[in-house]
Amino acid sequence: MDTENVKEPTKGSVAAEGCGCGAGHDGPSERTAPAPPSFVYAIGRIDFQCRDRGVERELAQSMRRTDTAWMTDREALCEVLTQPENRYLTRQLCYVLSIQGLDTYVLVPRVADDFALLAEAVRPSHQADALDVVIGVREGLAHTGYCNGLQLPVVTFDQLYSASTSYLVQSIERPESMDAEQFDKAAADLLNTVLSVSGNVGASDEHRALTYLMVRNPAIYRKTFAQSMDGFSLTSIDVRRSNLSGARQIMDVVFTYSSRRTDEVEKYFVPVDVTNEFPFPTGPLGTFYDHG
Repeated sequence: MDTENVKEPTKGSVAAEGCGCGAGHDGPSERTAPAPPSFVYAIGRIDFQCRDRGVERELAQSMRRTDTAWMTDREALCEVLTQPENRYLTRQLCYVLSIQGLDTYVLVPRVADDFALLAEAVRPSHQADALDVVIGVREGLAHTGYCNGLQLPVVTFDQLYSASTSYLVQSIERPESMDAEQFDKAAADLLNTVLSVSGNVGASDEHRALTYLMVRNPAIYRKTFAQSMDGFSLTSIDVRRSNLSGARQIMDVVFTYSSRRTDEVEKYFVPVDVTNEFPFPTGPLGTFYDHG
C-alpha cells in the first residue's frame, strides 16, 4: 500500500526548563519569543534502562530480597518494580519509547505519580502485538548523564496507556451485521499498516492526526471492512492540510480505496484538529472530492 504521501515529522524541538535536557539558553540580548510547543502523539513500545551502575546494583539487591522463584529474569524484574516498597526505584530508571524497533524518545512524566504508569508498561515477557500510546510535549535532548549516555529527545507526557493490537481491535464497536472474525482481521491489518508508515514518530501534524484516528476513531475500521466486503482495497493514506484551516491547524486524513475488479476509486476522509496537544475530529467520516 502506498503511504509515501504521509509527510515526515518536523525536526524542531523545544528546550524546556526543568526537563533534564541538555540544550542551552540564549543570553538576555539574544532572547526571542518562545517557540510553540512541539506536541507528540506516538505509538510504540516502552522499555527501560538503568541510569547508571549504582541504580543497576540497587535493582539487583531488590531482586535478591524478593521471592522470584520459578520466574524468568524479566518476570522477576517486573515483580520487583510493581511492589510498593520499591516505588523509589521506578523513579530512578530511564524509560525509552521505541518506534518500529528504534529508540526514539526518553519519557518523563508531567507529575511524579505517573512513574507508576511507566513501570506498569514494562512487560514481563515479549509481546509481539504490545502497544504503548504516548501523548505529550517534545523537549530538548536528554543530557548525557540522564540515561546512561543515551541522547534522545525528551517527551514530557500527559497521558500514557498500554494495550495490544488485539485489544484495540476488540474495543472497536462492530456492527452486528459484520462477521466478527473477518472484521477483526481487517481492523488488525489496517492498524498494522499505519504502524509501519515510515518515519511516523508522532511529531508532525500529519502523523499526529493519523495516529489519533487509529486509536480513537472506530469509523475508519468499519469503513475499511465494508469496502473490503464490496471488493475494494485500501491503497493509500494521504494526510494534507485542510482548506478550512485558518487560526486552527486542521488536517484531512484521506483514505483511498481501489476496486479489485475495475479502475474505480473511492476516497473518504476525516478532518482532524491538531492545534493543541489532544487532537479531535471536526467532522464525521465523509466522501472526499479532489478539487483541482
